[in-house]
Amino acid sequence: MTSMANDLSSQRAVRWHPPSYDIRVETLPIPEIEHPDDAIVKIKLAGLCGSDLHMYRGTARLTEPCIMGHEFIGEVVALGASFHSNSTGRPHLYSTLRVGDKVVSPFTVSCGECHFCRVGFTCRCIESRLFGTPMTPGGQAQYVRVRRAGGTLYSLQEIPDGSLLADSSLLLLCDILPTGVFAAFQALSHAKTLPFTTRQPYPLSASPSQAGDVSFLPLLEEDTSLTMAVIGLGPVGVCACIALLDMLVTRKVKFSVIAIDPNEARRTKMASIYSIISGTQQFGEFQVADTSNVKEIVTTLTKGVGCNAVLEVVGNTSALRLAYELVRPFGCINSVGVHSDHAVPYKGVELYDKNVSLDFGRCPVRAMFPMALELLLKRQDVLGLVGGETSLVEKIASFDDAAQIYDDFDKGKCGKVLFDPWK
Repeated sequence: MTSMANDLSSQRAVRWHPPSYDIRVETLPIPEIEHPDDAIVKIKLAGLCGSDLHMYRGTARLTEPCIMGHEFIGEVVALGASFHSNSTGRPHLYSTLRVGDKVVSPFTVSCGECHFCRVGFTCRCIESRLFGTPMTPGGQAQYVRVRRAGGTLYSLQEIPDGSLLADSSLLLLCDILPTGVFAAFQALSHAKTLPFTTRQPYPLSASPSQAGDVSFLPLLEEDTSLTMAVIGLGPVGVCACIALLDMLVTRKVKFSVIAIDPNEARRTKMASIYSIISGTQQFGEFQVADTSNVKEIVTTLTKGVGCNAVLEVVGNTSALRLAYELVRPFGCINSVGVHSDHAVPYKGVELYDKNVSLDFGRCPVRAMFPMALELLLKRQDVLGLVGGETSLVEKIASFDDAAQIYDDFDKGKCGKVLFDPWK
């Protein structure tokens, strides 16, 4: 084992206490290597995410205190015995990762070796653990222990010109940017949206080797235009909009995108971001809308047909219900919001009568890193800034302000905040 080059025994960490709304900054032991596959990472920045609020509000129903946070970037300061240059037959980081390397972590542990990891469904790894829970202490600390680190961590040493990117920008790779990319990718890859991107009728759009039915009329212009909605303009929703617009323009698809949120400040920010990223693209239209008037907007825009796909990035039943009301027959709803144990607000007959497809769940962040990184490098104009009108990251704060920031974030008084554990 390679050990940390210091003799410190304690660290500061942001810790939640049950049952709810109780955040404390405490002095705790620094984690140590416990398994040969472990790594200890010295945190440079840690993020506060909307899904942290499930823990904060007590809706996760946990009964033990825990170190918060599932977004972190840092430097490797210790490695278990599995990490050596002669490692073979395992994820390549076991042979290449070194003390001193800069790394970013997805929000869940993934071994990189099981069936789910091999096929790319890394969020459902058999070793999967969510950082920021009692069993897996999180990254809102000065140090964190990363289990199965060779399959979990992503080395930033491998990014060309990665040194030019701010840590605050790279931290977006932990969760919100890959999740936004995942939501857009899932929707545009769905069999029910392919007729509009391939300009071929269903099911020929998904099986181009088949012969088409000549008894059908050719597609009209309106048959090749996608109308999509994004519900929720928090940080993940903004990332989903950016990713969706980039994919649509890259594929030269004619589109209309409606970005929806009841919060005026969020709508204003999204509109400002669009003014930057729209450039000279000529393929579509984009508008922001309130939840109170979006049904009328979609009805007018689509002549009553509805949206081809709706991305739900909130994680509550009202957003899911709105998604159903906006989606067209033979459309799809893609939900990446973190949901509680409330029942899904649809009857089976409603889904059947509309032929609606539902796609739910956690982003396989580790598998999405390359695609998210490509967008991060392309869109540094909005993803690389802190504190500006169009910045996803509002500010970088000290742990001393953690309790107040959690309260503000919970009440919608602030946006995306990062913690500097050493500030």
